[in-house]
Amino acid sequence: MNPQKVVMSQNLEEVLTAAVADCEKDRLFILTDETTKALCLPVVEGFGCLKGAQIITIGATDTHKTLDSLSHVWEALGEGGATRHSLLINLGGGMVTDLGGFAASTFKRGINYINIPTTLLSMVDASVGGKTGINFRGLKNEIGVFNNAATVILDTQFLKTLDAENILSGYAEMLKHGLIDSESHWGELVSFDFERNSEERIGNSEERIVNSEERIVNSEERIVNSEERIGNSEERIGNSEERIGNSEERIGNSEERIGNSEERIVNSEERIGNSENSWWMELQRMVEKSVAVKQRIVTEDPTEQGIRKALNLGHTAGHAFESFALKHQPILHGYAVAYGLVCELYLSCIKTGFPSDKMHQTVNFIHEHYGKMSITCDDYPQLMELMTHDKKNVAGMINFTLLGGIGDIRINQTATKDEIYEALDFYRES
Repeated sequence: MNPQKVVMSQNLEEVLTAAVADCEKDRLFILTDETTKALCLPVVEGFGCLKGAQIITIGATDTHKTLDSLSHVWEALGEGGATRHSLLINLGGGMVTDLGGFAASTFKRGINYINIPTTLLSMVDASVGGKTGINFRGLKNEIGVFNNAATVILDTQFLKTLDAENILSGYAEMLKHGLIDSESHWGELVSFDFERNSEERIGNSEERIVNSEERIVNSEERIVNSEERIGNSEERIGNSEERIGNSEERIGNSEERIGNSEERIVNSEERIGNSENSWWMELQRMVEKSVAVKQRIVTEDPTEQGIRKALNLGHTAGHAFESFALKHQPILHGYAVAYGLVCELYLSCIKTGFPSDKMHQTVNFIHEHYGKMSITCDDYPQLMELMTHDKKNVAGMINFTLLGGIGDIRINQTATKDEIYEALDFYRES
């Protein structure tokens, strides 16, 4: 498999221009979904390197990660005159990069593609490592191939288009990377303050702006009152000039206070910007660290014969939750992984000696931020049956990646039916 270049972008046009120039191409195509066409395509469509590109759009969300959507992309490539020397740029979240990568890997036996992930999940997981594919017959990523993108461009400006739920979805994969990496990495992740970004700080800053604006109004009212007193002073005989002088002085003071209030508004707005920038810079640093963990592992084991299975922590149970939810109330992939981590950390505790205090700390973090998907004991047989379709399984045995401790990876672990049901009990009751 060709090596993959991953670039953390500070100048998207410059980086993309270089990536496109590195690829032989006679025609250029951009794949978006309906959401990224509206929110993300406008960021890049004016770039000179994309002049003449044909846009292909599919439906948004994982419900469109299907054979029908894949067929639509193949047909659009064919009708657009794509050859084996054409280039496809996937602009979107994990669904777009997975499906687009698979379309590119199979069209005319393979064309080059570039991934520009636009969600946190796709930045730290889906777009890096060469896994491509679609869902099939209700099962996650059942059909696909390993094939690296020519370049993956990570630009965190796209994260500002996301809601909190989609940020959290990607963060679950980052939490997984921390668990398989080191205690310091894990500790940083479970202590990250999501609320610090805007809701509290910006709220306080906006309150200061309101107070400043109220002070301006009060100052302006005092100016009016002063001017009225000037008029009254002029009508009265005796000492009027002195009172006018005093009134004019008060007007000057009022105007100075208006200036001070306006300056405080500017300072408040600067603090909002600084708060937002600080939060995003911290998240960007954590994204880089998370991607480095995955890239190190997939470089060592590109086709998942050994240590790459570490990246499946939380995914055996997680994919079962996700496939189950597709038939009822779909959930985001990262939420399914978070729920899978609860089950698999419990199995790690009882089977491979993972510390119970760190398990509970991680589980509490997940429950606090991700809530729970509602299941009952009656759902256990269906969830376990879905686990039997996991791609890590061997000879009918359900295979898990577990941990002996943070960073102590145990691949190719099995569990009995009773142990799996016990883990589901823990998830449901904890």
